Amino acid sequence: MASTSFVHLHLHTDYSLLDGACDIPKLMDRAAALKMSAVAITDHGNLFGAVKFYEAATKRGIKPIVGCEAYVAVTNRLDRSPDSDRPHHLVLLAENELGYRNLVKLASSAYLEGYYYKPRIDKDLLAHHSEGLIALSACLQGEVTAAVMGGQYDLARQSAYDLRDIFGKGNFYIEIQDQGLEEDRRVNPQLARLSRETGIPLVATNDCHYLSHEDARAQEVLMCIQTGKTLSDTQHMRFATDQFYFKSPDEMAALFSEVSEALEHTLDIAERCNLHLEKEQHVFPHFEVPAGETLDSFFEIVTRQGFAARRPTLERLRAEDRLRHPLEAYEERLDREIELIKQMRFAGYFLIVWDFIRFAREKCIPVGPGRGSAAGSLASYALHITDVDPLQYDLLFERFLNPERITFPDIDIDFCMRRGDRICNGEVRPRERQPDHHLRHHGREGGGSRRGTRARYAVRGSRPHRQADSQHAQHHAGGRAGPVAGAPPAP
Repeated sequence: MASTSFVHLHLHTDYSLLDGACDIPKLMDRAAALKMSAVAITDHGNLFGAVKFYEAATKRGIKPIVGCEAYVAVTNRLDRSPDSDRPHHLVLLAENELGYRNLVKLASSAYLEGYYYKPRIDKDLLAHHSEGLIALSACLQGEVTAAVMGGQYDLARQSAYDLRDIFGKGNFYIEIQDQGLEEDRRVNPQLARLSRETGIPLVATNDCHYLSHEDARAQEVLMCIQTGKTLSDTQHMRFATDQFYFKSPDEMAALFSEVSEALEHTLDIAERCNLHLEKEQHVFPHFEVPAGETLDSFFEIVTRQGFAARRPTLERLRAEDRLRHPLEAYEERLDREIELIKQMRFAGYFLIVWDFIRFAREKCIPVGPGRGSAAGSLASYALHITDVDPLQYDLLFERFLNPERITFPDIDIDFCMRRGDRICNGEVRPRERQPDHHLRHHGREGGGSRRGTRARYAVRGSRPHRQADSQHAQHHAGGRAGPVAGAPPAP
């Protein structure tokens, strides 16, 4: 595909939940229509859409640039003080496989270690995982731009130097945007000056949150959902302009004609980013099998041995006229399952679970009786992974491959396992049925509404997420923004 004079390097798909509205397949259609050679994904704080984005772009012959707009804590990622919930933004792009691994590490640590209203990292973590990454200074909430906007030019210069030192010379760019905001017009000349004085190059972006100009209204609806407002509320949060869309190279050239090098640098970055991801062919841990055996052959051996151990029980039930299906049906079903499991390359998975349960029982550690997909597998029954005889309850092994709801004639196996029903000698003995917590929580008990009260999750008694999550959009809203809640109380 022919190159263009611009590549989008700052873009939020619908994986920037309730904020980005760029549907990935439609995004690729738009990029292809504009004959763009590459495009980036930089969702807020996460890589949830990275694989889908990578595959969709690759299929269309468009180079995928995988990135993330990270939240960088002002102090450090472990700080939970009331003033630490307004982190700076920083765009990170994976230049290669090492950069992608570092990006994954950063995103994971942001959730596991730094989460406070948002998944946060810090400069210490960046310094340890900067290799293979290209960083852009981000939007008006980026550390450099925020300092310029606050009249602290010297601080902005020092912040730019600090970030350049973290990522290395040539790997950090000062990002310049023009979405028609008054703030953009005010800070852009200062950012250009900062670039000249520091030698840190400019790069032009458009902070895409939706694909076309006409999608601005849909984006506004998303913001209302996020903040719990309605469109009729005059104080609802909204972007101050309708320019946060996937602009064409010509539109970007018209905006940045005076700093054309900022457009050229998007091509340079796209040229440098060459990430190649391969699908894992075997995602389970290695299981050591005896000499002379393969995973498949050993799996079949222990499965058939396990079924032979179960057979006396089945023969007793048949003699008592309590077996619902003939033994020939069991043998046919077991043959089919073994072949299908080997075909799907899940033999190692079954062996790992079998070995774990065998060890637990040897140590008198309670396990079982098995649930979910395992409860529909005769192979699992033979391996003692589950004590539920799937033929006695007409359970389908296809549940393992097709996650549709499979039930007993009167009892849902997943439901009864969660409730703690007893399964004895292959029979389910349910307790008195009580509303499941998950169903009660979502208002789906009985014939009630499928829409329950919206869950509110907060950290250490702080305000609801929907208020905090709206803060990252405040810088787009200008004077038309609704009120944003103040700082949370001290933990």
